[in-house]
Amino acid sequence: MSSSLVCWKCGASLEDVLVPFSRREECPECHTDLHVCRMCEFYDTSVSRSCREPVADDVRDKQRANFCGYFKPISGAYQARDRSAADEAESKLAALFGDAAGAEESGERKPQSEEEAAREKLNRLFGIDGEKND
Repeated sequence: MSSSLVCWKCGASLEDVLVPFSRREECPECHTDLHVCRMCEFYDTSVSRSCREPVADDVRDKQRANFCGYFKPISGAYQARDRSAADEAESKLAALFGDAAGAEESGERKPQSEEEAAREKLNRLFGIDGEKND
């Protein structure tokens, strides 16, 4: 059973970890707790207290080690995060406000002061040419 288990946080294999997990068991890669609600077959965010076991004590922090006697590790606990939306948002912010590396590569001059940098960001935000209008 332990050969198919992976860490709920990083996805590392837990084949060398003894099952059942002790309360203090940690992932050999990321050192996160393994005896946690997020790693349990009863963990379900769509139900009350995020636990399908009706008589289990309420555990507030689902990502920290606990003493639940109903804990049963599940192999599908790890879910890779979809970074595409975050990456897209970061690239839009970089395009909007620019960054020092991107500005140098595109041939833009580097601002001389904080005031000038702020003015350039505002001008780019509102689509105004970089010329001073003083």
